[in-house]
Amino acid sequence: MESGGGSTTAQRVVLSVLVPVYNEIDVLPEFHRRLTAVLGACVPAYEVMYVNDGSTDGSLAWLEALCDRDPAVALVDLSRNFGKEIAMAAGLDHVVGEAVVVIDADLQDPPEVIPRLLEQWHAGYDNVFARRRRREGETWLKKASAAWFYKLIGRLSRVDIPRDTGDFRLLSRRAVQALRQLREQHRFMKGLFAWIGYPSIAVEYDRDPRMAGQTKFNYWKLWNFAIEGITSFTIAPLKMATYFGLAVALVAFVAIVAIIVKTVLFGDPVKGYPSLMSVVLFLGGIQLLALGALGEYIGRMFNETKGRPLYFTKQVIPSHRGHG
Repeated sequence: MESGGGSTTAQRVVLSVLVPVYNEIDVLPEFHRRLTAVLGACVPAYEVMYVNDGSTDGSLAWLEALCDRDPAVALVDLSRNFGKEIAMAAGLDHVVGEAVVVIDADLQDPPEVIPRLLEQWHAGYDNVFARRRRREGETWLKKASAAWFYKLIGRLSRVDIPRDTGDFRLLSRRAVQALRQLREQHRFMKGLFAWIGYPSIAVEYDRDPRMAGQTKFNYWKLWNFAIEGITSFTIAPLKMATYFGLAVALVAFVAIVAIIVKTVLFGDPVKGYPSLMSVVLFLGGIQLLALGALGEYIGRMFNETKGRPLYFTKQVIPSHRGHG
């Protein structure tokens, strides 16, 4: 497969590096320097595909200038901010390499790990995911919540989603082609990477602190992201609501029988207002919780039935040649 563009020196692109970008102007120059230094030493021909996800800080202008001076750089400029999951889908739609590395631009995932990912790809693996040994620069709460989330989704989902693993990975061409066929609006890419199957293996590494700029994920966004992951890969919340409802109904039936027996045999007076309110509020809370879980799934069905495209692009600048 040839890279985009009309250069007469075009080479077969062995590796595409997919980089979602949203307001990363503070780190892009250093990231690109380190990335190209690594790629130039280990890959005969490559492209770097940046996906601008509606940046407003000058990232787009810098990337456009980079495309003019580096023929190995490609750019997909989305029409607005669609979110990182959609940005990755857009990049996967446009990459041309025989293998694809997905990596963030914030330098928490070191580009120097890429040669180790390539080694496992050459050994025959389609999905080489980077597993974090240490997570430097993150609070204990974020580490604990991440561990809890991976443990929970691992128990609930039928798909084996690796723990301590983000989007940093290498995918073979056939894995990319499989992912291109998955067009759902609500995307949890870590789950989709695992869902397609194919031989996979972990490469462990130490995650660095963010070099500059601010993280785009606060705790509220992480909470919603966790809900996205759970509802995308399991209907366990619906089953739990059903089972809990049956359990409450059984307990209520036993309680009613006990009250009737005590009243008939012993003339036990009816319990007072506090106990009545406790039961009403408890059952009301359970019902609202079950309705909330049901609403999450119905909302996702509503969005999927619209059949909207995942994204729109303002411009696509292909790489002019594989860089050797």
